[in-house]
Amino acid sequence: MPATLLHHLISAAAGRAPDAAALRAGDATLDYQHLAAAVDAFASGLVRLGLARGGRVAVWLDKRFETVIACFGAAAAGGAFVPVNPVLKPAQAGHILRDSGAHALVTSRERLAGLGETLAACPDLRHVVLAGSAAGQKEAEALAGGPPATHAWDEILSLAAGAGGHRVIDADMGAILYTSGSTGRPKGVVLSHRNMVAGAQSVAGYLENRADDVLLAALPLSFDAGFSQLTTAFAAGARVVLLNYLLPRDVLKAMAREHVTGLTAVPPLWIQLAQLQWPEGIGGHLRYFANTGGHMPRATLERLRARLPAARPYLMYGLTEAFRATYLPPEEVDRRPGSIGKAIPGAEVLVLREDGGECAPGEAGELVQRGALVGLGYWNDPEKTAERYKPLPAGVGGRGVEFMIPEIAVFSGDTVRRDEEGFLYFIGRHDEMIKTSGYRVSPAEVEEIFHATRLVGECAAFGLPHATLGQSIVAIVTPAPGNTLDHATLARTLAAECRLRMPTYMVPSRIDIRGEPLPRNPNGKIDRKTLASDLCEKT
Repeated sequence: MPATLLHHLISAAAGRAPDAAALRAGDATLDYQHLAAAVDAFASGLVRLGLARGGRVAVWLDKRFETVIACFGAAAAGGAFVPVNPVLKPAQAGHILRDSGAHALVTSRERLAGLGETLAACPDLRHVVLAGSAAGQKEAEALAGGPPATHAWDEILSLAAGAGGHRVIDADMGAILYTSGSTGRPKGVVLSHRNMVAGAQSVAGYLENRADDVLLAALPLSFDAGFSQLTTAFAAGARVVLLNYLLPRDVLKAMAREHVTGLTAVPPLWIQLAQLQWPEGIGGHLRYFANTGGHMPRATLERLRARLPAARPYLMYGLTEAFRATYLPPEEVDRRPGSIGKAIPGAEVLVLREDGGECAPGEAGELVQRGALVGLGYWNDPEKTAERYKPLPAGVGGRGVEFMIPEIAVFSGDTVRRDEEGFLYFIGRHDEMIKTSGYRVSPAEVEEIFHATRLVGECAAFGLPHATLGQSIVAIVTPAPGNTLDHATLARTLAAECRLRMPTYMVPSRIDIRGEPLPRNPNGKIDRKTLASDLCEKT
């Protein structure tokens, strides 16, 4: 039978090739048959601990075997896994534990020790499982200092191996992924087994993933595109290399060492990688590279393609609320610069006006996605769910008034346009668009022009309140590697380039040069909100 539940992706691959490598972390490798057995054992252990159907299991670990086993095991048990980004501080992790009502937490001894009083403020938390076979029961109890009950990892695996989990169907909740919180406190997006399996099969299909692929998991697994590296690889029976890196150079070293064939990353990481000297040989085995989480600057794309002439570039766009959305096929990259492509297989993407009507070609409207990948809403937040997940208007997407049950689609909040051939172009987010002098300006468009000068390494554009303009445009940049201009001269040079390349209303009123990397949110994207907030405080 085809995989319909998330953990079926692993068991199906184990049935086809049990001895094939599924995961690699450091010098250790885990094959599919042992990964499937560990997932089943962990699921049984969670049920023995009292995990109810739909119970939440938070996983706060770096990338390691236990992280993957815990996530897929929680789903196999009939619960939902809640991956917590390892870069979060204890207070931020505590918010996710409380908001999700997590029944169990899988973490390390070091992270548990840092939680301190946070555990006492998580009334739903009943169990803590400590990853690592060296963690004993008494040591765990001493670290936690009492309730919740604490357990060593091996103890959970041995509780009731083979007992199985609750009955689950594909419409059931399988995961809650918390957004980065760029518009406030993180909110949990609820995804079903169907969402994640359909996304895995769709992405693995257009990326042409196969069993001999080696995918590098560089993005956080709490990020939808990061977790997708696992699901797409497992759908194809491929191997995933789990990487916890400090420097971009570590990514290149891992790609060379592991003979990686596919890498997906966000624009800030691609910008950094494109500026480094690459080890020899990567271009001989890297079959594709993919971008998600924002617009890749054209200059960066050109550098990567020059360095990797045999690798196929995939430019992707996705919503956590619908797991995946669009991609631009490699053969269209030159013909359609700036396009985010078309809907991935199994999804439909519409461009709608505020009145619900479909936009004509070239007309800007809101990107709306329908189909099997549309999530179940925001966890425990009916108001925000109603704002983003709405009934599809009658007559749109082939649904007439004869359909008695409304179809729920996700309204992205992103403004796009569609060309005559159906390819989509990103304009901006409703909450990030800069409104200045009566114009709506996309931060991404401003940043693209800065990158085209080849004088900057990183760039973030945003709007600040202005008495007469509405908002003034500010750009904060870092110098490109090897740049010899002092900061004042670089700012003047960039201002002159902007006047040459931009209409007057788009030219930033302020250009700040920073010597250090720009701040990022937990998903690795440049954090415009923090930069704007810091600038407001200083002025």
